[in-house]
Amino acid sequence: TSGMGHEDVGMVVSLIRRLATERTVLMVEHNLKVVEDLSDTITVLQRGQILAEGSYDEVSNNPHVLEAYVGGTHV
Repeated sequence: TSGMGHEDVGMVVSLIRRLATERTVLMVEHNLKVVEDLSDTITVLQRGQILAEGSYDEVSNNPHVLEAYVGGTHV
């Protein structure tokens, strides 16, 4: 969704949601709102290795993810 306008992102999210019914979809996405809206399971990578895996809430509160991508848990 990089470079898309908000209205286009919404259309793409709706399309992916429809296509994902009874299918597994693998996405690489940096827009956290899109990730939160679409994902059942999120895998966070750091230098090609799995750093964390789980729901959006689990991953977004993981101290290792916060340290790697935001610089710490005290943001």
